[in-house]
Amino acid sequence: MNTLEQLKSIPILKDLSVSDFNSLSEIVVSKTYLAGEEIFYEKEQAKGFFALISGKVKIYKLAFTGKEHILHIFGPGEIFAEVAVFFEQEYPANAMALEDSIVLFFPRVEFKRLLGQSPDLGLHLMGLFSLRLREMVAKVEALSLKEVPARLASHLLFFREMNKKNEFTLEISKHQLASLLGTIPETLSRVMKKFKEKEILYLKRNRIILKDIETLQQIALGKKKI
Repeated sequence: MNTLEQLKSIPILKDLSVSDFNSLSEIVVSKTYLAGEEIFYEKEQAKGFFALISGKVKIYKLAFTGKEHILHIFGPGEIFAEVAVFFEQEYPANAMALEDSIVLFFPRVEFKRLLGQSPDLGLHLMGLFSLRLREMVAKVEALSLKEVPARLASHLLFFREMNKKNEFTLEISKHQLASLLGTIPETLSRVMKKFKEKEILYLKRNRIILKDIETLQQIALGKKKI
């Protein structure tokens, strides 16, 4: 897949003109990262943003104690660190490839120049900012107001929406999922076991089948306890 094809595989850019795609292909840099390799570090000078073409990337922070908290896990077609486009500042968190990944790097200076030439690019980016803000508000709400069963239920329903079906493979480890939900693996395992005992879901290794969507929705809304 050449650079132009890689750009066209990014959903948020799909409506750009041929001219915009050609302009972007001239400034982006395709990079390959091995599983476990850092893409950037917290407080490193932000020189641009990234689009994931294949693989998986986690955005995370480390506490003073060394404990890791995962903020987000990105899959193919998603853009991350886009705040670097407008602000000459440091990256607010770390980014690491969870598996071998191909990433497109968009240099900030060159991309800002293109924004001045193409309003469509700016509109697409503003749409992305709006989506990311809604995601962060939802995450803060979940971590501050919801108990672990409600957080897990919400996340499982999110996976269901993304996969368009009730059966899917959990493509991250349970340890990573626990970090995303702001809990510890032991607590997550207990809640998963309760969901399974009450036949809300079927779980075998990383394969999940959601069996009782209505109960899951009630738990996610805090209307039902387990």
